[in-house]
Amino acid sequence: MAATICRGFPVILASCLALILAGCATTAANLLPEEPAMHSVSEFSDDDYVARAPDPWEGFNQSMYGFNYNFDKYVFLPVVSGYEFITPTFVQEGVTNFFSNVGEVRTLYNSLFQLKAEKALITLGRFVTNSTIGIGGLFDPATSFGLRQRQEDFGQTLGVWGVDTGPYLVLPILGPNTVRSAGGFAVDAGIRYAIMSAIGPFDNVDGGNGIQVGISALEAIDMRHKEKFRYYDSGNPFEYYLVRFLSRETRELAIMK
Repeated sequence: MAATICRGFPVILASCLALILAGCATTAANLLPEEPAMHSVSEFSDDDYVARAPDPWEGFNQSMYGFNYNFDKYVFLPVVSGYEFITPTFVQEGVTNFFSNVGEVRTLYNSLFQLKAEKALITLGRFVTNSTIGIGGLFDPATSFGLRQRQEDFGQTLGVWGVDTGPYLVLPILGPNTVRSAGGFAVDAGIRYAIMSAIGPFDNVDGGNGIQVGISALEAIDMRHKEKFRYYDSGNPFEYYLVRFLSRETRELAIMK
């Protein structure tokens, strides 16, 4: 999985809405994966490989991986396909750019927490450029100006400051994580909620709560639209273990950047 499926408090709200839209929330969780792993990777690998991705909650994680497969196949992807069918490509690109620009705030404060001044300045430059010249982030002129996008979250911040990765953990809908990245996700979600509460962009708007839920749903759909990973599409009988290993290693490499 090139990137985990995913992030943020809005995603949870949006996922609930997606369940309603798809109309199959009561059945998806009861279906079994079509191609579950039939063996343990430990049968064919040495102890060092397994130790690099500790998984003491493997029973729970395997079950959650199966749930996420069903949610993705019967709920999330049909909603995403509908979005892609009815939405022109240039609108999809604008939506992606907008939420990417909003995500610069997370990268900015985490770059500061990590004392990465250059990355923080580039991120600030991207945010200001795209928020102004890019018309509220709908376009991305910053990239053409040589300001390449960076990605930082609080899980990476914890890693930079020496917090151990912790056991592997598959979260519902959000997918592969570790205890450290899940904790970082919770902190980032809390900071985002605090910022939105302080700004209160829809406080004086009729139906403001509904607007916020709609925006959150659109953000979740956009994130899944961008993610190319499909469960059990690899043809690998040990996909669970492969994803576990790659997701952990990808996050460790991101911390080194």
